[in-house]
Amino acid sequence: MAGQLRRASTSVTANLAEGFGRFGYQENAQLCRQARGSLYEVRDHLTTCVDEGYLEVAEGKRLDRLAQTVARLLNGYPRATLAMKRASDR
Repeated sequence: MAGQLRRASTSVTANLAEGFGRFGYQENAQLCRQARGSLYEVRDHLTTCVDEGYLEVAEGKRLDRLAQTVARLLNGYPRATLAMKRASDR
């Protein structure tokens, strides 16, 4: 479980970094969506960790709240990137 959680969480940041390095908005947005998918995988693994007794319920909730904050940021990132793209196209 620890390895799966580590791989999923690393995938979030790796996809964001790769998307940032791409030239096109569409590629960047697609990799952001992949990062979001990995984040939801992390959330699922956290639930499993609580269910299996690897984490206390309170700690699982705390970590899930952090993941939800990251999800909100990931939801806004493509919109902000598109706004910057449109502003530079003018």
